Amino acid sequence: MDSEVQVGERVVRYSVYGSVGGLPAMSFGGSPSTRWKRPEAVGAIEESGLWMVMPDRPGYGGSTRQPGRSVASVVADAEALADYLGWERFAVTGGSGGGPHALACAALLSDRVTRCAVSASNAPPVVDGPAPTEDDEISDPRRNRSSWLAARGEQHIRPLLEDTARQIMARVEDGGPEFPPDPGSPPGPPARDDAEAMARLTATFVTSHDGWTDDHVAFATDWGFRLGDIRVPVTVWYGSADERAGKYADILVGEIAHAERRPYTGGHIQPVNAYRDLLGWLKLS
Repeated sequence: MDSEVQVGERVVRYSVYGSVGGLPAMSFGGSPSTRWKRPEAVGAIEESGLWMVMPDRPGYGGSTRQPGRSVASVVADAEALADYLGWERFAVTGGSGGGPHALACAALLSDRVTRCAVSASNAPPVVDGPAPTEDDEISDPRRNRSSWLAARGEQHIRPLLEDTARQIMARVEDGGPEFPPDPGSPPGPPARDDAEAMARLTATFVTSHDGWTDDHVAFATDWGFRLGDIRVPVTVWYGSADERAGKYADILVGEIAHAERRPYTGGHIQPVNAYRDLLGWLKLS
């Protein structure tokens, strides 16, 4: 179900999945992505018994853009949405670029957030000094070119993201799958033959790059909270084939008290079995 909530003068659009009246959970999508999820993910949520809401951050999916937002800015949206739904307490989760936003809620809404699970989440980058080289990024993913550019302003990072989006959609038009396969796995079916997959891809990579741009700028500047301030239970999930996420996991687990590693077999995007495990962990609240 798609709906929207007013936050000041802005509109935040969201979708609800799973069992209304079940254990409340809020999920933050990656960078970039929108609230519309693949059928296998929706099926896993429905099986879990969770009552899950997925808001689109400002600039995504019709949510009003909020230039200059920080990672912590998402907390106001999460609180407004939880109040609107009548949730006193709720779990949070986020994949990839959604991870920092889930962590912001865990840090700043500790009286309401029960637990937090992040998957393939990034950590605060290092943006000082000269532009990172490929070797720099391999040794330490916090030193990456996209964050370095974003720290220097929207005008520097937006062209890179727009070029990336064009390349992704070109591969889709040539018969590529919705998501790249894990190393050693066969590719999925052509996304161009699936109207719903194309709708998700178009919303993510064609309609607007504002949310994606603003996410990168937010990641590359002060997040608005400290990882060490998080006191709720946290699990950090990452794939065996995602070396970058594994290195980020080292950083997150080192900074967050009592955070637990949860490696799974797979790549950047969680396979459905690992996603079911993550949802089951959220239900332990």
